[in-house]
Amino acid sequence: MEQTLSIIKPDAVAKNVIGKIIDRFESNGLRIAAMKKIKLTKEDAAKFYEVHKERPFFNDLCEYMSSGPVVVMVLEGENAVKKNRELMGATNPKEAAPGTIRADFAESIEANAVHGSDSLENAKKEITFFFAGREIL
Repeated sequence: MEQTLSIIKPDAVAKNVIGKIIDRFESNGLRIAAMKKIKLTKEDAAKFYEVHKERPFFNDLCEYMSSGPVVVMVLEGENAVKKNRELMGATNPKEAAPGTIRADFAESIEANAVHGSDSLENAKKEITFFFAGREIL
């Protein structure tokens, strides 16, 4: 049983599609082990996305991720990291397969509706960034 982090990003929260996105996870065998709606500060976003600090899009990403509320979740299930990434679709929604979250709800590469951990190692780091152990049920 794996755990992975998922973030419903500000663009999807603003569109009021939180429930539709959660349904995709639950309908495909992932269980929500923890969930909360929060507003990241620019400092929070910079710390979370620190791995990208040398990339040209870093400042825009931090600005965007702190522009409105997000929903952070711990998803749990068989091959949770891989399953979540398949459900999300390609980073660029124009390249995302039909029926994926990004194909259906994303606006652009930056405003692409969701974030998901890319490995088990990163999932553990990302989960502990947002959740204390007692919050994960």
